[in-house]
Amino acid sequence: MEGSPDLPPVDPNVESTEGKAGKAAGSGSGGVRLEGVTKQFGDFTAVHDMDLDIADGEFFTMLGPSGCGKTTTLRMIAGFEQPTTGKVLIDGTDVAGLPAYKRPTNTVFQSYALFPHMTLEENVGFGLKRKKVSKAEIKRRVADELERVGLSREAKRKPAQLSGGQQQRVALARALVNLPKVLLLDEPLGALDLKLRKGLQVQLKNIQRDVGITFVYVTHDQEEALTMSDRIAVMNAGHIEQCADPETVYDRPSTTFVAGFIGVSNLMPAVVKGSNEIEIADGPTVPSKDAGQFSTGEKCFAVVRPEKLTVSLPENAPGDQPGVDGIVESSLYLGTSTQMAIRVAEDVQMTVLVPNASEDARQHLPGGGAKVRLNWLPEHMHLVAESEADQPADDQTPTETVTEGVN
Repeated sequence: MEGSPDLPPVDPNVESTEGKAGKAAGSGSGGVRLEGVTKQFGDFTAVHDMDLDIADGEFFTMLGPSGCGKTTTLRMIAGFEQPTTGKVLIDGTDVAGLPAYKRPTNTVFQSYALFPHMTLEENVGFGLKRKKVSKAEIKRRVADELERVGLSREAKRKPAQLSGGQQQRVALARALVNLPKVLLLDEPLGALDLKLRKGLQVQLKNIQRDVGITFVYVTHDQEEALTMSDRIAVMNAGHIEQCADPETVYDRPSTTFVAGFIGVSNLMPAVVKGSNEIEIADGPTVPSKDAGQFSTGEKCFAVVRPEKLTVSLPENAPGDQPGVDGIVESSLYLGTSTQMAIRVAEDVQMTVLVPNASEDARQHLPGGGAKVRLNWLPEHMHLVAESEADQPADDQTPTETVTEGVN
């Protein structure tokens, strides 16, 4: 990333701006708490009775598909929407009813909304000027924030002279210069190309650590959430399905929705046979450390990630690992790996990712129609119940009929 005009330079020998304005924005508590928050648009409920605690200084991400209620939740924290019922607390104070400009928050949107006739420093300092902050203070704070985002040399330029990534960093500096307790970010990287977006993910996380304030981030991009977040709330149909650190959300999803939305998962129908074992897809009985969380005879799903599976001919399969038999249906070359689709039951297809360690190894993978065995380590299988929100209520209004503020 070094040398890219879109990304701020990273030099370990240069003193961090933390000693200047770095921790100023983080002074005071920036914790956010939602208590029983519901938001309705007519007969449609976008957010259902939500309870949520976001710690001061946390990089917290609300992740979910379009229409899940994540943007509506962010807008209620910002003050652009008011909850139908419930409380929104920032720093322990109930701010429900307060307009956005009276809350200790700033919001960064996907659209940069920069003034085209102003220079970068004028754009960043605009809010401070309106608040009648002294010229000396404006100059100091603007310089600090432009340095933080790596745009000090471009301070006199106009927005039209910048790339999309640079403009987004100006928008970030403009928000941080106001020293908010909480920074709200509504898919700010969504309009950027993939390579630039990946670079800015790292830079954004570094900036958050530098300023030390609470970031509440909204995205539908799973990789983005896993890369930057301290914790992730996975949302579906106005509910939080799981709220945990990235490793837990990925390795131990709590519902079928989370397992299917975060990356790629293999979901195998299963029945609990006892405290330590399950029967998979009317097939083999295998050990499970999660079985004790369910009742004997209860139906559930066994989840195994594609990269945790090994595939081999039955005569070469490890005998000390649980597994299932199947038939290869297709193989897809992905460069670093080969993706195989393997049918293990009439209505169950498994996806396997096999690293392409060598050309010889790839050439010796079983071909279409071959009988194979899939194996996994016991600790790599996790049991989940079916998501309640997977089956919408009969009277639920389709999300596409609500066009404003529901995402």
